[in-house]
Amino acid sequence: MKHLFDELSFRVSKETTKKYSTSFSLGILALNEEIRPAIYAIYGYVRLADEIVDSFHDYDKEQLMKRFRLQTKEALEERISLNPILNTFQHVVHEYQIDHELIDTFLRSMEMDLQTIDYNSELYDTYILGSAEVVGLMCLQVFVKGDKSEYERLKPYAMRLGSAFQKVNFLRDLKDDFHILGRTYFPNVDLNAFTCEVKTTIEAEIKSEFDVALTGIKMLPTSSKYGVYLAYRYYISLFNKIKCTSAEKIINQRIRINNGKKLSLMMSCYFQYKLAML
Repeated sequence: MKHLFDELSFRVSKETTKKYSTSFSLGILALNEEIRPAIYAIYGYVRLADEIVDSFHDYDKEQLMKRFRLQTKEALEERISLNPILNTFQHVVHEYQIDHELIDTFLRSMEMDLQTIDYNSELYDTYILGSAEVVGLMCLQVFVKGDKSEYERLKPYAMRLGSAFQKVNFLRDLKDDFHILGRTYFPNVDLNAFTCEVKTTIEAEIKSEFDVALTGIKMLPTSSKYGVYLAYRYYISLFNKIKCTSAEKIINQRIRINNGKKLSLMMSCYFQYKLAML
């Protein structure tokens, strides 16, 4: 009766996604039904690691991360885990032949958050690779259903999209990262003197990555194109709101998109998709 536990496990990953992210939940709903469980599984796994490093302040985070890494390895080797989120994740890794190196790279970036790091350009790129770009690549392997040639063709675009998403997150979360968690990801940036000029330079970098990523989104399979485009449009909307917000306000207030705006974006993207404008 293991299928009952597997069904429960996938439900836990889905509910985890819904609990933590309205925007990604909407994006996943826009994917073909066949691939939704796999993306819920990936998000649930990533979310669990994020919670360890970002939220469990009263616990030994380093020990929890070591245990999480070990439990991931065991789940992949044994093809089962009593942790429902790890159980669904190992299913997806095996079904879609997700490269284990992507998982290891992700975990290394999460472990970087356990330390106080003075980020230079090299460390910044390393962190973004592991925390965002490889997550996009895991999802891409689901979207192309293990087709290695399609994966390699779309890989650069998926990495740019993941990077752009993460850098928007950095700007959105400056207040909590700096004031609460004591983190500064942007290299050679003093957040005590965060100026409009510095903000504009970061935004130009993000804009160029979004431009490249859109080219790749248009080449995605039909089963995933609308959902990824919806996530892209959500982040573009958030990015535009950040651009219209002063540097001083960004450092002291988390910028959000309300649920009404998210639903409006969903409908707009749907009509564009149906009218073959994408």
